[in-house]
Amino acid sequence: MNKEGKVILFSAPSGSGKSTIIHHLLQQGLPLQFSISATSRPPRSKEQDGVDYYFMTPELFQARVNAGDFLEYEEVYPGSFYGTLKSEVDRISNAGCYAVFDVDVAGGCRIKACYGAKALAVFIQPPSLEELRKRLENRGAESPEVIRKRLEKAAYELSFAPKYDVVITNDRLEQAQEEVLRVVQQFIGA
Repeated sequence: MNKEGKVILFSAPSGSGKSTIIHHLLQQGLPLQFSISATSRPPRSKEQDGVDYYFMTPELFQARVNAGDFLEYEEVYPGSFYGTLKSEVDRISNAGCYAVFDVDVAGGCRIKACYGAKALAVFIQPPSLEELRKRLENRGAESPEVIRKRLEKAAYELSFAPKYDVVITNDRLEQAQEEVLRVVQQFIGA
């Protein structure tokens, strides 16, 4: 069991490289497990329940909220709720590992408030909004309008960076990965 009860959370604007950094961190042989979020949206093509997300109907999600089953939750898009089940944190802790969260800024602040010093809150930021725009455009997956909305949201999310314990600028991916590994090892005493 994770006797310290510590958790690690990551937040970042879309396109900052957060998922790539988390994936790298989880491959470093540390006692870390990714916390699977719950969502009320339907699964996308290859997503699996209990692997990518815990998929719930909006009614079940709301019932679980009312029952107090969530550590945090948020209506990220109209009608699409995402959240962290308390049982998921217990599952990871009982396996002797530290839970690693990939959460939006509001969820990150709620988890940090709940765990205090037992939570390491890491904010990954792009070098600039202009660089973020280039990254989003290079993905080639979204329309200019979607990119504009993501950049507006990113500007808002960047305002939360000072509330996090560590802010890492992902200018060079390898360097950002090394910084994240170092701060996580220090936090868990590895």
